[in-house]
Amino acid sequence: MSANSENRTAWTLRLTVQELLAVLATVFFITALAFLATLPLGSTPVMAQEYIQDQEPVPESVDEIVSPIELSFREKPRIPRFFPWLKEQLKDTPAFFRDTSLNLNVRTYYFDREKYDDSKSVAWTLGGSLSYQSGWFLDRFSLGTVFYTSQKLLGPPDQDGTLLLKPGQESYSVVGQIYGKVKVFENNFINLYRYQYNTPFINQNDSRMTPNTFEGYTFTGAYGGKDDAPGFNYGFGYIDKIKPRNSDHFIPMSEAAGATVDRGVFVGGGKVSYKGITFGAIDYYSNDIINIFYSEGSYKLPVTDSFGLLFSAQFTDQRSTGQDLLKGFSFKANQLGLKADASYRSAVLTLAFTHTTHGADMQNPWSGYPGYTSVQVQDFDRAGENAFMAKLSYNFKRFGLEGVTAYTLFVHGWNRVDPATGNPVPNENEFDADIQWRPLWKFLKGLWFRVRYANVHQYEAPNNTMNDFRVIVNYDWPLL
Repeated sequence: MSANSENRTAWTLRLTVQELLAVLATVFFITALAFLATLPLGSTPVMAQEYIQDQEPVPESVDEIVSPIELSFREKPRIPRFFPWLKEQLKDTPAFFRDTSLNLNVRTYYFDREKYDDSKSVAWTLGGSLSYQSGWFLDRFSLGTVFYTSQKLLGPPDQDGTLLLKPGQESYSVVGQIYGKVKVFENNFINLYRYQYNTPFINQNDSRMTPNTFEGYTFTGAYGGKDDAPGFNYGFGYIDKIKPRNSDHFIPMSEAAGATVDRGVFVGGGKVSYKGITFGAIDYYSNDIINIFYSEGSYKLPVTDSFGLLFSAQFTDQRSTGQDLLKGFSFKANQLGLKADASYRSAVLTLAFTHTTHGADMQNPWSGYPGYTSVQVQDFDRAGENAFMAKLSYNFKRFGLEGVTAYTLFVHGWNRVDPATGNPVPNENEFDADIQWRPLWKFLKGLWFRVRYANVHQYEAPNNTMNDFRVIVNYDWPLL
């Protein structure tokens, strides 16, 4: 995280201030860890902002950390083709064919969870996806589609619930995306029909065999952001239906939320960024169902070449709308989150805190939850709940283990209440351990091995332990 050589003088003048901030942050980290050490030791595994961690590599510095609001407006970069000679054959064809991409994703997933009541959810599956996207026709129009499948290798009928298969432990296949893109002008696009999105409360949640995908119509755009200039990203539209992770058909957004009527969701928001500062907000409105407002800001602070800091805050407000058809009565809840990340060489330490008001549990009908203390099993977003998380991740390349990363983290949740009665609910801990290997060899580029374990402990409950074990092998194979 080095300073620009042209600004070396200004950097020197700033350094004393940055060093002071670094000292204050270090004191914060040490104090928080001391507090963590005093908590009752129950074990459980977790991952901050789980749905992002399921899609992104483990960061080795604060520069690589992706927030929910940043992921909302980021295009996924293309990786090198596996058959460059085949791509070469298309070089003299029109751009619609020349720039075609064809990607094969192969995934196998083993899931084993022992629940509080000693029942189990177990399955082992094989599947993945085949995706096609054309180049631009007349530099304005592009088409794409994605086929998904999850096939059962193991799935005892009495151990359902892994979400790797359809209910009843049934295999499934589905065309989850069929879309058109219209380039209105540079970096501004209309997205039509069945597509994937990655906003805080409407996202892929790609944590099983196949992701959520959506049917809707949106407009997204970007301005600036190059050569240290301020950047602005925005998007708005209407999302009508969702294909849940373990389903082969689309249902209305309101039905996925839990209502028996047919309603979609209007969504709109934006993000501004300048150097190390980012701020954004998104609103989701479903008539008679729910309104969700999410905002987030962050400040990235380079201290030395190998030491960096990132401070983030988020706020979510949820409330019923119109005829209150989701729960049959009016409700309101919000959650505040604070997070600090510090990276040194190949290690990242993360501390986070979230607080949820007493009015209702937070709702999460269409995605993985974006809260800073959302982890492998629990989201820690229930009425009245406070949660504190500490996470340490490390990249082992300094030991000659290229592509090997690991993390462990602990979350303690307390003060949760039953929103209907106001009575207290037992406190809960979760501990996560995760090890990953992404080979860097050219012929294995895109291969991802991952082993995960989680243990959830609930205080003062008759059955108080849950264990969650997963093994995932994922291979992204870009054919064209």
